[in-house]
Amino acid sequence: MNQVDNIDSNALFPKGTSPHGRSTRAPATGTKGMIASAHPYASRAGLDVLRDGGNAIDAAVAVASTLNIAEPYMSGAGGIGIAMIYIAKENRTRILNFSGHAPNAARPEMFDHLNAETGPISPLVPGNVSGWMTMHETYGSMPLSRVMRDAIQYADEGIALTPFNAAMIEENLIRIDRFESSQKAVIVERNGLSGGSVFRMPQLSETLSIISEGGQKEFYEGKLGDRIQESLKAAGGIISREELAAYRAYWQEPLTTNYRGFEVRVAPPNSSAFQILETLNILSNFDELPYGSSDTLHRFVEAVYIAADDRAKYAGDPSHVEIPLERLLSAEYAADRAAEINMLETSGPPAERWERSRVDHPPVGVKAEYASGLTTHFATADAEGNVVTVTQTLGGAFGSAVVAGDTGVFMNNMCKWFDINPGTDSPNLIGPGKEQDFCIAPAQIFNTIGDKKIRMSISTPGSWGILHTTAQMMHHHIDVGMNVQEAIEAPRFRHYDTGMLLLENRFPVHMRQDLARRGHRVHVAPDWHNAVGGGQGIQFTDHGSMLGGADPRRDGVAMGY
Repeated sequence: MNQVDNIDSNALFPKGTSPHGRSTRAPATGTKGMIASAHPYASRAGLDVLRDGGNAIDAAVAVASTLNIAEPYMSGAGGIGIAMIYIAKENRTRILNFSGHAPNAARPEMFDHLNAETGPISPLVPGNVSGWMTMHETYGSMPLSRVMRDAIQYADEGIALTPFNAAMIEENLIRIDRFESSQKAVIVERNGLSGGSVFRMPQLSETLSIISEGGQKEFYEGKLGDRIQESLKAAGGIISREELAAYRAYWQEPLTTNYRGFEVRVAPPNSSAFQILETLNILSNFDELPYGSSDTLHRFVEAVYIAADDRAKYAGDPSHVEIPLERLLSAEYAADRAAEINMLETSGPPAERWERSRVDHPPVGVKAEYASGLTTHFATADAEGNVVTVTQTLGGAFGSAVVAGDTGVFMNNMCKWFDINPGTDSPNLIGPGKEQDFCIAPAQIFNTIGDKKIRMSISTPGSWGILHTTAQMMHHHIDVGMNVQEAIEAPRFRHYDTGMLLLENRFPVHMRQDLARRGHRVHVAPDWHNAVGGGQGIQFTDHGSMLGGADPRRDGVAMGY
């Protein structure tokens, strides 16, 4: 058997490489509250809400709205998402789905690989504002005007860009400049654009202020909704006034599995998160997964391939397709599939979706890694034990690149995540009012002993990579014993349906070579590469305190108090 005979469990991600154990930085610590988000402005806005007496739900809306300006290419009012909300006094996790849906006028024959990605017919009906407002209306404790105060101020007065911010914006100016409304929405000095440049979106500031006063009714049914829909229609968009007015986020119950004595909770379809549970179920058939072993890495990759293939075969809008979750998540199925793993040879990566009816075609001058799926993830927790775990997205960089009139709202381009070939049998084929196979997958981990206290909130952005990156971070914590910061920083892999298995360079050479001998098409990424996501998480300790983890692969910052 091709394997490493003598496993050095420290060779992959050594302990003691810094004063913080395995991580480059210490986790944030706190006893009263914690925020972990992809940008310091957003984390600070959420923490200030907690300090002013707000709860985790208030803080989540503060973070979500601030990301409109702090990460305008990742998410915003024109985007979609999913939240997991753990309410301590109810001792339950509720899923809030605000993933939008295809316009009622959408037909496969309307789309090609260009207009599904950029332009006025590429957006789904946006759900983020309904998600933020619904969680606040249901569980918030502070006035919305206070919760959204920092986002409104930052959009008006501007933020100082990080180097990552500046690179993302500069790479995508060519897309923004295609649309006059988008050019007018962003104010930044283009000459010498770099870290420290000031970025403003005053139109967005006005829109967020209107939302803070009128809530989701104003965005979907009111004059703001009129402006959004009319401007999109004038540009050639297909979202009707009636369906925008009718949209509302809705509540669901989580899917769960037991992994090594912990209960893992994720969102049900249309979220693709069942792939995470299936992966963990397959891995649970191996009594030991020693860290640093090529066999462990091979088993993990093969489990991901099996679960990803099942997701691509079956996933779509559950009101239109039958997804055999009972079978896919059964212990018997997992045991059968685990037994099929060939330790000498890879089965090879499956397609990430039903078919490649379209591939990413970034406009000339835009780097593919910036034009593809761009998403953000964050988590908030308060002293009462409430936890909010949110992933939200615009789809691609600045979404469709279209700003709705003079609102400053970049609309998503999530139609690109459907299959669009009219002749395909894909369960994820675009159609009137359909929800898509949505790779966003926030997750929470609970102890199974006693009163099932929450153990961790964890997930990441990263397109289809979300579904195996999140499983890897869970493995790092549950199987290897890493804290949340270490679990996020540990080297990760991601597969693509081109056949490529991408491994960060911190995987030792001997492990990469051993995978190559088993037939994996190994490609080496830099030590820290955002293609494998940008995870954020909060860990709840046995001491009654919290640890916050944030990913150095992006601008992640965790803050506690």
